[in-house]
Amino acid sequence: MSDDEYVYDEESGEWMPASELAAKQASADTVEVRDAVGNLLADGDQVTLIKDLTVKGAGQTLKQGTLIKSIRLTGDSQEIDCKYPGIKGLVLRAEFVKKR
Repeated sequence: MSDDEYVYDEESGEWMPASELAAKQASADTVEVRDAVGNLLADGDQVTLIKDLTVKGAGQTLKQGTLIKSIRLTGDSQEIDCKYPGIKGLVLRAEFVKKR
């Protein structure tokens, strides 16, 4: 027997070690973000645009093939936060990018 403390999991209705419950909750909190092709995206990845996008509020169009460096994932499974010269607070939909 281990010395691990057992806690009650409300979701499954079972008693389980606290370390297992913590691992289960941590994995449930992570969000998978996939690009247009189905590749898994992570913080710091480089992506390219797969179509021309008009940026609202900036009066600018990002052309297909534009390289976006160092993306950051948000809590949403379909949105990525990124920087681009001349545009502040750029948020792109994952369906319009492809991992480089």
